[in-house]
Amino acid sequence: MRIPPSLLKTAAFAGAGLVSIVTAWTGAALIESRSEALVRSRLLAEGLTWPEVKASGLQVRLYGTAPNEAARFRVVNLAGGVVDSARVRDRMDVTPVRAIEAPRFSLEMLRNTDGFSVIGLLPATPPADPAATPDPAAVAAQPADEALRAEITALAAGLPVSDMLETAAFPAPEGWDAALEFGTEALKLLPRSKISVAADQVAITAISDSDAQKRRFEAELAKLKPEGLKVEISISAPRPVLTPFTLRFLKDAQGVRFDACSADTEAARDRILKAAAGAGLQGSAICTVGLGVPSPSWAVAAEAGIKAVSDLGAGSITFSDADVTLLAEPGTDQALFDRVVGELQTALPPVFSLKSTLPPRPDGALAGPAEFTAALAEDGQVQLRGRLTDDLMKSAVDAYARARFGADRVYTATRFDEALPDGWSVRVLAGLEALSILHHGKLVVRDDTVEVSGVSGRQDAPARVSQILSGKLGQGKPFKVQVRYDEAFDPFAALPSPQECAGQLNAVLAERKITFAPGSAEITAEANGTMEALAKILLGCPALKLEIAGHTDAEGSTEGNLALSQARAEAVLLALQGRRVTVSGMIAKGYGEGVPVADNGDASGREANRRIEFTLLEAPAPVAEAGAEAAGAVAAGADTSPSVAPQKITLRPKPRPNRN
Repeated sequence: MRIPPSLLKTAAFAGAGLVSIVTAWTGAALIESRSEALVRSRLLAEGLTWPEVKASGLQVRLYGTAPNEAARFRVVNLAGGVVDSARVRDRMDVTPVRAIEAPRFSLEMLRNTDGFSVIGLLPATPPADPAATPDPAAVAAQPADEALRAEITALAAGLPVSDMLETAAFPAPEGWDAALEFGTEALKLLPRSKISVAADQVAITAISDSDAQKRRFEAELAKLKPEGLKVEISISAPRPVLTPFTLRFLKDAQGVRFDACSADTEAARDRILKAAAGAGLQGSAICTVGLGVPSPSWAVAAEAGIKAVSDLGAGSITFSDADVTLLAEPGTDQALFDRVVGELQTALPPVFSLKSTLPPRPDGALAGPAEFTAALAEDGQVQLRGRLTDDLMKSAVDAYARARFGADRVYTATRFDEALPDGWSVRVLAGLEALSILHHGKLVVRDDTVEVSGVSGRQDAPARVSQILSGKLGQGKPFKVQVRYDEAFDPFAALPSPQECAGQLNAVLAERKITFAPGSAEITAEANGTMEALAKILLGCPALKLEIAGHTDAEGSTEGNLALSQARAEAVLLALQGRRVTVSGMIAKGYGEGVPVADNGDASGREANRRIEFTLLEAPAPVAEAGAEAAGAVAAGADTSPSVAPQKITLRPKPRPNRN
């Protein structure tokens, strides 16, 4: 059978097409395989294992996740060097760039008599909330490290400053500004200190000159401490140098007591107090641990002396350095006295010198004994009366008293007596020095004794008076001390109460007013004097917990009145903070028109409702007469209209006519 020519042509054409297709497919597969192998080989040779290479026709596609843009470009360039770059298709992803974590900012400041040293890492940008600083414009204009350098340079006053500060271009972390401000204020307060500052903690290590200074530093730091900031404070005080090293123990009709007690170690103090308790001392006693002990056997000697007084039944023992004076009461049995003195002499260590005295039995008082008196009044005035030897001694005593009590506080009305006993001037001057320790009291100098009595605001006043008299009068010279401590005259215990502070604020605002711009929360310039006066009072008070509340009348929208009252309350809070008042316990809250104290239907009622109140929190409510001002709240007028209402510190201020 013969195949038609047309069919042969069709079959030939189909076969040629099929061969072409197979040839093209084979060639394309070969090219894909070859290109993929060459690119992959080149990438592996460069140590790049993460890219994935896939060929599709003439295209070479690159997949995978590059660690960064540089790595991605490198892979594309390497592939373009093996095959035609026009055939390379980039399908790769890039790992997202992570935000660089801010470093931990810290600062360490050291101060001593030789100079200052600062080292640390500070944020180079201002805080995220400039309104939280007293002067936002100044903070933004001056870098943090430069501001700190300027402050420390001014504080150094010419002393060398070792500056090792660095900065990092990150914003200040939360709490950093408050911690830094507290740290710099502590540096100003403490002349020998090391202060470590972090955003969440401030550690202070310092040295004080005395125990009283240590307590003052701790009180000031507690006042400056921001709320919520963790603070570690370690202030050490050196042991005082006691000159003379004094102990005076008495047992008489008034009971058993120490007029002065000194010890060289805590162990010695415990031994002395235990011996006193065995002799009948009730309750606690102050025994100062200090330097200057004349012998390491001080506790042994003190125990022996206390036992001697206990054995006598009444009397006194006085240690002034190594000089020991045992004084028995008149009428003490001679045999008992001799035995006790013998035992005490044997028990005392060799370095101590004992003088014992048994006064004669009383047989009547002498008429008109020689006497000198000095009376110190509560207002500081001193009157000197009695006998002095001559005009030269009068001039010396008068000059000494004026130096001790003040030139304009001494009144001298003495007369001369040339027959006064030896050592009279020493007794008088020693007594005046002891009297100057007291807040008010009396000095009596006689031939047989020196008496100092009165009241002091110092807890160590009896001990200090005993030290002065025992050191100046000499061994064996009797004296009496009747001094009591009164907390009312203690400067550390006499801080005003919160209610007293509220009363002082009341007195200021009763005369002067806080005014705002009409319809605004901006405090006017005329009110600066009032704000300064309020800040001065608050700086002298303990940290108060106050609510600063804003109130408006009913004119305007409720939402607008609420916002205006809140803004004005916050403006008062910020104004106090800008004057360095501790506001950590204060809150600002706006009540709008929601708490009226009068009818909004007339002008006087609206005027009474426009007000700012300072309410003392967490304090007992004072009992007041009807219509009297409450000590726990302070109210100041705040106007929501173009006129400004007057102010008054009362819980319910009475309306008064507008004067502004």
